[in-house]
Amino acid sequence: MSQYQNDLNAVSQLCQQNGSGWSAINPEYAARMKAQNRFKTGLEIAKYTAAIMRKDMADYDADNSQYTQSLGCWHGFIGQQKMLAVKKHQGTTDKSYLYLSGWMVAALRSEFGPLPDQSMHEKTSVAALIEELYTFLRQADARELGDLFKQLDSAKAAGKDSSEIQAQIDNYETHVVPIIADIDAGFGNEEATYLLAKKMIEAGACCIQIENQVSDAKQCGHQDGKVTVPHEDFLAKINAVRYAFLELGVDDGVIVARTDSLGAGLTQKIPVSTKAGDLASQYNAFLDTTAVNSVDDLNDGDLALRQDGQLVKPVRLPNGLFKFKDDTGFDRVVLDCITSLQNGADLLWIETEKPHVGQIGAMVDAIRQTIPNAKLVYNNSPSFNWTLNFRQQVFDTWQEAGKDLSQYNRDELMSVKYDDSDLAQEADEKIRTFQADAAREAGIFHHLITLPTYHTAALSTDNLAKGYFGDQGMLAYVKGVQRQELRQGLACVKHQAMAGSNLGDDHKEYFSGEQALKAAGEDNTMNQFDA
Repeated sequence: MSQYQNDLNAVSQLCQQNGSGWSAINPEYAARMKAQNRFKTGLEIAKYTAAIMRKDMADYDADNSQYTQSLGCWHGFIGQQKMLAVKKHQGTTDKSYLYLSGWMVAALRSEFGPLPDQSMHEKTSVAALIEELYTFLRQADARELGDLFKQLDSAKAAGKDSSEIQAQIDNYETHVVPIIADIDAGFGNEEATYLLAKKMIEAGACCIQIENQVSDAKQCGHQDGKVTVPHEDFLAKINAVRYAFLELGVDDGVIVARTDSLGAGLTQKIPVSTKAGDLASQYNAFLDTTAVNSVDDLNDGDLALRQDGQLVKPVRLPNGLFKFKDDTGFDRVVLDCITSLQNGADLLWIETEKPHVGQIGAMVDAIRQTIPNAKLVYNNSPSFNWTLNFRQQVFDTWQEAGKDLSQYNRDELMSVKYDDSDLAQEADEKIRTFQADAAREAGIFHHLITLPTYHTAALSTDNLAKGYFGDQGMLAYVKGVQRQELRQGLACVKHQAMAGSNLGDDHKEYFSGEQALKAAGEDNTMNQFDA
């Protein structure tokens, strides 16, 4: 028996027990409202979605073609429309998540206005966005189930077989999916990280991504000037997130440990080593140093370390930061990842400067020598020029193979003149298969685009404004937006219903019966879209 039928039976018994006092309560309406509000709290969502992620991770371990995907969303409505589209076009929400980007929270959700990705925004806005996203996803469930209930009533009233509609209700697939939520570098010390993680989990987050940058010097992963913390400091924050999950009963919550070490050449702190070869010693071994042969080699305020039996002075910049040796990023990434997985993280995020399967795969291969089932979450970032990167990759491959490249200039491959060329077509095919290739060859379990809806909002607005304020006038909206919504079957064309007017009408009828003042009557202009 389905949960819907169980709820119907339970409410029917309650109505009988309470006699005439509950005579106005329709058990079927109550059961419908329970079905339309399956998740009562954010913690229920976190527990439900954590189980989904764990299953998906096991599926990927068994078959690396079973990778997962998400798009970054900066508003509940955007997340809702994304999942409606996924379900409409794919027939299921399976293996599809949402991503909450700290970059977009800073750029679009801060009371300060647009901010760079430097953890300057209000940290409470992160948890608030998680709650907002799930509010909109739950509303999508309620709206779709409401439509099914109307179809059920119509079929019964017409004396038709309603078993198929009832089966759709009983087996309804929710739009509520996992959110991978960005906590940046933790917004302070480990206690601050723990407190914010709790808020995020209570809002519904089953997966928290945290990075190894210094919290008060946090930079976007695709900008210069990144400063990392010693492993002990980062592991303390991983512990803080795990404790938050355990305290709230989300025992299988997922932690993504992100390393920015590939592009970060600085550290703010030299950790204390207590024995040879410990984590602090390994971290300090990457420092750029100069030999200290006598006290005359030291200036006032200089620091000195003993490394391999020799006294050395770490290179210190005017701002007090210490510099790592050049070309150590690869090895630092590998150590970061192994250490994180050995100390409570579940998944890795390696921030790279370009989308290159070979580069990512080489790092994952090195990590898997110690952690065989290491898996990545990877940022298919809009900060990369994908067209240029992949055209250059194809150019280099062809050059190594001795192919004639006389018609191409590597420095001009972004030019529109190459758009229809054989090289451009091969590059586009590599872009198309990048996610599948990287899942197979580079251990990437989850592919996400951090900021796609930031860019789609800008692009669609530009296209509309160009025509509307130009010579197209109202036709720019009608032809470019509304007609496309109709042709492509977007439910959002009925914006009143999408915003909940039909749900409200249903509830008014439940509560007030025939006295209900409903909005969706014959004169509702939304009826024009039924034609």
